[in-house]
Amino acid sequence: MVVQWLRESRVAAGAMLLLRIWLGYTWLVSGWEKITGGFQSAGFLKGAVAKATGEHPAVQGWWASFIKSVALPNSGLFDFLIPWGEFLVGVALLLGLFTTFAGLMGIIMNFAFLFSGTTSINPQMVLFTTFILVAGRNAGHYGLDTYVLPLLDRWMGREQQLASYKDRIDKF
Repeated sequence: MVVQWLRESRVAAGAMLLLRIWLGYTWLVSGWEKITGGFQSAGFLKGAVAKATGEHPAVQGWWASFIKSVALPNSGLFDFLIPWGEFLVGVALLLGLFTTFAGLMGIIMNFAFLFSGTTSINPQMVLFTTFILVAGRNAGHYGLDTYVLPLLDRWMGREQQLASYKDRIDKF
């Protein structure tokens, strides 16, 4: 019932617009500060590895192993990916363009930060992004998704499949 409301209600689309604006602005500003401020991930990554020790580690061993073996040796790549990823997720959410994909990429980054022992605003962002992901296409109804996604569906030949799916939902 709640999922159907999130996916079909115009009131829910309006609520998702408000969440998108807040999340988009938060991601955009965070990314832009890193882009213009000379962000370097190595210090953060080393701090996350240090949090993996002790009686009650904030970072799980498997994640610390990933950081040590993948992220730290490639910190230059992460210096690029993190700021631009944050910035582009922010732009996409603000515009309502590929909203669910942007939300998915944002929530993956949030979880990576949480896994690394940083709480900050990440739990709130995960919670709000979950609503956007559940709302699906309706989260971008008041945005560019309204125009772009139908064109993409036609181009991919999925228009008929989606119409059939909508008919089944209406009968439900």
